[in-house]
Amino acid sequence: MLELFIYYRVAAAEAPQALAIVQGWQAALRLRHPGLQARLLKKHPAGEAGVETWMEIYAARHDGPDLVAELQAELVEGPPLYAAGTERHVEAFVPCAW
Repeated sequence: MLELFIYYRVAAAEAPQALAIVQGWQAALRLRHPGLQARLLKKHPAGEAGVETWMEIYAARHDGPDLVAELQAELVEGPPLYAAGTERHVEAFVPCAW
């Protein structure tokens, strides 16, 4: 299983619009990739006033190179939700082989 973690900062004033965009985007991704799990979290406590840190988490059972490349491209090139002066950070993890 592959898990992608994408985190970025969103201006609190734009959070309702950003939430609608992310929810729609995740729904579309799940339709195109059956079995894909998608979550959206925000940092607690909030931290800096007026800015929220969000994290999108995607888990795919089939981690073939085509799916991974497609998901990473979509996530990086997705809608510009992040607050001015910040960017999206994408990290991929797989289970440890013991």
